[in-house]
Amino acid sequence: MIELEGLTKRYGEKVAVNNLTFAVRPGIVTGFLGPNGAGKSTTMRMLLGLDRPTAGDVRIDGQHYNHLKDPLKYIGALLDAKAMHGGRSAFNHLLCLAQSNGISKARVHEVLDTVGLTAVARKKAKGFSLGMGQRLGIAGALLGDPRILMFDEPVNGLDPEGIHWIRNLMKSLATQGRTVFVSSHLMSEMALTADHLVVIGQGRLLADTSMADFIQQNSRSYVRIRTPQRERFLDVLHGAGITVVETGGGTLEVDGSQPEHLGELAARHQVVLHELSPQQASLEEAFMQLTAESVEYHAHTDAALMEAPPPGTPPPPQGQWGGDWKRD
Repeated sequence: MIELEGLTKRYGEKVAVNNLTFAVRPGIVTGFLGPNGAGKSTTMRMLLGLDRPTAGDVRIDGQHYNHLKDPLKYIGALLDAKAMHGGRSAFNHLLCLAQSNGISKARVHEVLDTVGLTAVARKKAKGFSLGMGQRLGIAGALLGDPRILMFDEPVNGLDPEGIHWIRNLMKSLATQGRTVFVSSHLMSEMALTADHLVVIGQGRLLADTSMADFIQQNSRSYVRIRTPQRERFLDVLHGAGITVVETGGGTLEVDGSQPEHLGELAARHQVVLHELSPQQASLEEAFMQLTAESVEYHAHTDAALMEAPPPGTPPPPQGQWGGDWKRD
């Protein structure tokens, strides 16, 4: 288990992490979400003792990281797929980690096989693609067979097969009773992987809840209805005291009602339905709704800036139009 209590990190006047308190529990995949600059990477670095907290406490299975003997046997982490000596082979990179943590050479072969790098084990890491580097970083995290695993953007550079593999790997590790903590900006993948979410914004805790509850609490759910007897069903719904939103294309939307109830109401009044479907926002929509006020870096689309200046206009200073301007 990972436990944070009042964890705070300041860099001068900048508060990167602000009084975070939450626990990452075993047996489930916990997603760690937040906009750019929210403090996710800083939090993960403090978990591993790479940054010292300004205030608060963080413990790994009840201990501070720097008190762990052979830490790879307690927690394995992937924070940066490029954090390796490019002149070493994949095998030797892992062997160095293994020898410094009392891990057998046989285990190196096992994790190389697990991540699919056995065929390139003797090749130098500097020649690896981003996806291969990710696999090698994941092998390093698995090396000590730890009870706790932490991944920062683990699907970066992976092809579809690799993404499917790491998703199933994380789920399998959680099923074994391990603690799995994963940060990602890929919402569609997080929705398929995580059971629980911790969301931060501007260093503060915004949510610590299940995936289902997070989406329900931060988005609109409704029932979408299509019927050739639209006006008749509108009268039926209004007579039942149900509020209806009329949208384009003849579609009706009803908030706060169960589709079963609406279907029974239509059947009772002999109204033909072409569609009766519950609609739920995606994780991405719910995330955007919750973190709208916490986004530190906003991009703006300004049509005026995208237009080329009239003929004869001297090129602007670099950066005014996003770079050196040229007219074709």
